Amino acid sequence: MSVLPDLLRRRHAAADGLYRDLVVLLDEQQLSARLPGVRSSPVRTHFWCVVGARESYVRAARAGGWQGFASSLADDHDPAAVRAALERTGTLVAEWLGGLADDDESGIEWALHLLEHEAQHHGQLIRYLYGVPLPIPRSWVEQYALDEA
Repeated sequence: MSVLPDLLRRRHAAADGLYRDLVVLLDEQQLSARLPGVRSSPVRTHFWCVVGARESYVRAARAGGWQGFASSLADDHDPAAVRAALERTGTLVAEWLGGLADDDESGIEWALHLLEHEAQHHGQLIRYLYGVPLPIPRSWVEQYALDEA
């Protein structure tokens, strides 16, 4: 395995693990929660977008260009469906990254875009952890030095 793609795969696995640690703590009501007092989307929309970005960025990398955004997460109200979609797309991304070569500049660029997208949603979800509030997984506390109080 090539060094850079392996590093990208490991970094994506870490980002994916954070999502999985969070979603296992959420019920249907929490997935539908919005930030109080400000315009916001439901928590579940973040997972719908993460799943769609994973699928869309892998498709773009394999096709050599953007093919449009689509998310297969149809039932984002169901915690089990969200968990399954994150697991499935985490595997999809890991397999794709595992096949990248060090000199695949386009593929590496798509992988970096995907990691940026994942990190952006982590940051957005941190606001929900505090603002809704939602349960804060230990992995999020450790990764982002979050205040548990």
